[in-house]
Amino acid sequence: MTELVVNLPDDLAQRAKDTGLLTDSAIQRLLEEAMRRDAGRRLMQVAERLHAAGIEPMSDDEIVAEVKAARAERRAREAQAPNSKRS
Repeated sequence: MTELVVNLPDDLAQRAKDTGLLTDSAIQRLLEEAMRRDAGRRLMQVAERLHAAGIEPMSDDEIVAEVKAARAERRAREAQAPNSKRS
């Protein structure tokens, strides 16, 4: 577990505390939501660049094949690594 120290303006800290946003679970939810939004923004940026470049979208079959290949590659790496964790 990582402990963080955050410096906030007093009024913001008090308002956040009053609304229950300074608890460990609330901060965890806020960070997870922010990371999901950021990942979504990055995905949309990639999609825009692909569209601008005129790259044809992959078919469902192509996507499935790529996912299977990536998973097989990961399993092969994990099998070779000592004390590997399976997920």
